[in-house]
Amino acid sequence: MSWLPADFVHPTTVPVTADRHLRPIRATDVDLDHPLVMGAREKLWAVYGEAWGWPPETMTYEQDRDDLARHEREAEEHESFNYALFNSDETELFGCVYVDPPRKVGGDAEISWWTEDDTDLDSFVPAWIARAWPFTEPRYVGRDLTWTEWIALPDAGTDRSVTTPRAPD
Repeated sequence: MSWLPADFVHPTTVPVTADRHLRPIRATDVDLDHPLVMGAREKLWAVYGEAWGWPPETMTYEQDRDDLARHEREAEEHESFNYALFNSDETELFGCVYVDPPRKVGGDAEISWWTEDDTDLDSFVPAWIARAWPFTEPRYVGRDLTWTEWIALPDAGTDRSVTTPRAPD
């Protein structure tokens, strides 16, 4: 049993504001992603570090490109999704939204996000998930429960046909 219906088509471009949109991240986005992630490393580690061990202090450009290539493959295979938040001409990257299969019991998807600008995704993401995705019990980790609470939950098990998502980027 897969976590998504066989006929589900994931969104490829999602307008957020007049000058911001989401799209699945690609390995070719590394020139924008790496400096953003490493510049925000302390902030991101405070959010994702305990749960995912990310981003590592010494993440190289090549390691980031490899991670982005993995995310690109996972989206193509509907295993998990990393959406990057871009400006309209995709010359700036501002953050990411992660849509993952459940690793912990109690939901049918685990969604989290971060931004390094003033784009407020707190109301946008849940509305988008409700409108465009086939979930009935999405969990917004870091919003409807803390990362510490999430870590303490029992694992969801291994009977899914998809692989467990790995740390972002």
